[in-house]
Order: sequence, then structure tokens, then C-alpha cells
Amino acid sequence: MAEETERYTCSKLLIPNAHTAKEQPIFVKATWFPSHFHLAVTDGLTAWHCHPSEKEVKQRAAQWDLAVSEYLDLSGRYLGLQQQGSVYAFDDAGDGHKRLSWTFEKQGITMLWRWKCLLSPDSKKSNVEILDFLTGSNNKISGKVVGENELFEKMKVEAEKCLAQSERIANERLEFESEIYAKFLRVLNSKKSKLRELRDKLSKQENTEKYPQEEDTDKTESFGEESDFDRSDEDPQKDITSSSTDVIANKPSRTKRTKRT
Repeated sequence: MAEETERYTCSKLLIPNAHTAKEQPIFVKATWFPSHFHLAVTDGLTAWHCHPSEKEVKQRAAQWDLAVSEYLDLSGRYLGLQQQGSVYAFDDAGDGHKRLSWTFEKQGITMLWRWKCLLSPDSKKSNVEILDFLTGSNNKISGKVVGENELFEKMKVEAEKCLAQSERIANERLEFESEIYAKFLRVLNSKKSKLRELRDKLSKQENTEKYPQEEDTDKTESFGEESDFDRSDEDPQKDITSSSTDVIANKPSRTKRTKRT
């Protein structure tokens, strides 16, 4: 069960050299288990190892008031990749052994963690194991990078196709809109021309209807005058009688004289 949950890291740590200003690199390969860890360290020539037991890890975690899982996670963070601001050291511990240490800040307090690394009985074998791990990891990373590059190229090709298709659709849309607008303008101008024609016809028709109406009015007035004249000619006897009556009525009357005897 522990083997199923183990994980591996390998980091390059730059260690300050007390004799020179140049930093000395070391490689740390770590195997992380649920309750402990194994370290394999090399400077390219000599190798060391650190295999603390579950009990030792639990005691170290208790010293810092941490759970074992928290202690392992924090250790993996600083040993899996060199952290900026942390001071790493790989000091002599006598008899060819070394002491690997690193610092970190927690709640404003600088803490120092360290583990003793024992000299490997077979440095050559240990170095080969570390190099094999690095080679395998590099191959995995290279394969992943190659796969990502291939995926990127495919996505790039698809993106270019999509871009070309988008441009084609945009051009077709512009052509379609231009054609539709041109047809619309032709129809609109045709409708305007027809409306002007209809307006002119309507105006002419109104003028035509207006002039005959005035002529009819004049004819009606003339007909009224002629009717009065005709009416006077229709009954001349009546008019003569009326005139005679008027003359008699206006003639002065004579007074009879009385004869005296």
C-alpha cells in the first residue's frame, strides 16, 4: 500500500562554499512515503544516503508541533525544489558523513531543519541510480514536451483553419450585405419613381376635375337669367292686363255736376 502512494523528486541545490565564492551544486533524489522518506545525495563523485525510520520522522514532527503529513509536505517543498530565501548547507559530520540542512520562515521565526546523510558504501552504484532516475525523468519530461509541442502545432493548424474560415465567412457576409443593400436601393428607387408618377397623375386629375366644375357654375347662372326673360314672354296677356289695371286705377275720377232748377 505504501509503494502505491510513494512519489519521487529530484532537485539541484546550490550550496555556498566556505572556501570560494562559487556555489557547489548537489543533486538530491527523494522518495516520499506516507510516513517517512529516503534521500540519495551526490556531488557527482561521492554519494550519501539518508533513510530515517517512521519513528524518527514522527519524533521530528512532534518537536515542531506538526503532524507527520505536514512535516513531510513541508520537507518535500524545500527538498523537491530550491526555494528562494532559504539557506541550504551540506556540512561535514565526521567520518565522511554529511549533514544536509535548510532554513525557512514560519510565523516570523526562522527555522532550521537538518538530517544526517551517511556515506554510501557504493558511491558509484548510488550515482548510477540517481543518473538513471534523472535520465528517466528527463525522457518523461521530453516526451511530455514533445507531446505538448505536437498538440500545440495541431492546435495552431486548427486555429489557422478557423481564422481562414472566419475571414472567408466575413468576406461572404460583406458581399451578401452589399448585394442585398444594392437590391434594396434599386427597389426603393423604383418605388419612389412609381410614387412620383402616381403623385403627378393625381395632381393632374385634381386639376382636370376643378376646371369643369367652374364652367358648370357659369352655365347655371346663365340659365337662371334666361329663365327670367322667358318667363316674361310666356304670359304677355297677363302683363298687359296688369298694366291696364294700373292705368285705370291711376286715372283721376270726374265729379258729377248737379243740375239746378
